[in-house]
Amino acid sequence: MIRIGPSGNSLSFYEQGHKHTKEAAAWLAEMGLTAYEYSFGRGVRIGAEAASEIAAEFAKYGIEISSHAPYYTNFANPDDEMIEKSMDYIRQTIVAEHMFGGRRTVFHPASCGKSERGEAVARAKANIARMMERLSDISFDFILCPETMGKLNQIGTVEEIVDFCTLDDRLYPCFDFGHINSYTRGGIKGYDDYKRIIDYTADKLGDKKAGAFHVHFSKIMYGEKGELKHLTFADDKYGPLYEGLAKVIDEYRIEPFIICESDGTQAEDALAMKKMHVSA
Repeated sequence: MIRIGPSGNSLSFYEQGHKHTKEAAAWLAEMGLTAYEYSFGRGVRIGAEAASEIAAEFAKYGIEISSHAPYYTNFANPDDEMIEKSMDYIRQTIVAEHMFGGRRTVFHPASCGKSERGEAVARAKANIARMMERLSDISFDFILCPETMGKLNQIGTVEEIVDFCTLDDRLYPCFDFGHINSYTRGGIKGYDDYKRIIDYTADKLGDKKAGAFHVHFSKIMYGEKGELKHLTFADDKYGPLYEGLAKVIDEYRIEPFIICESDGTQAEDALAMKKMHVSA
């Protein structure tokens, strides 16, 4: 089953009088969507009771939740105290995600800062490996998804993310195709580009991870240094377009977890994405 849904709540969700995320389960199910991403971008702040209410509603309507860890994780930071904080943010999100009844957590791997890129990437890889060892004390099942990033000074090209995912069975790629298109300044033209990324993943990580990776998708405005701003599907200047990705997914009969990150129309655009699949 291909699960498709939004990151957070669309503007229309609130315009229709809804106030709480737990109400999104029925709302999304009525639209025919089956996934949702809860962002802890500014910090993991949710109580057990609120998480339990959300989990119950989403389970009732068959909507699977993923979570996004705080945006400021950076495993290339040369300060070990900051690495410890990044590890703690990830652990907190994994625990919160488990309370939701889900198992997928997305995180930003790193930025170069003042370091040379090769040095920063090596440091990030070593620290991610160290984190995975630390997380072995968690008794429940989870998946961590390092995300491709959209700015040139950030660490997170397709190749870097796939390489990080060789470190541990619990690491699966999060391909943000809007980010990939941004850092390549329009490099995703269509079917062949999506196919190349998925084939590369299968070659390096095997069919299991290449068949169940995480997807973030939106059109994104970009400049010379990469990502500038998330857009909606109404934009006709910037890409990428989803049709080519839908075709590859259908042809390969794989089941990624797909999250739409359009600016304010994420549920509506997620539904448009679903309709591009032969069966979803």
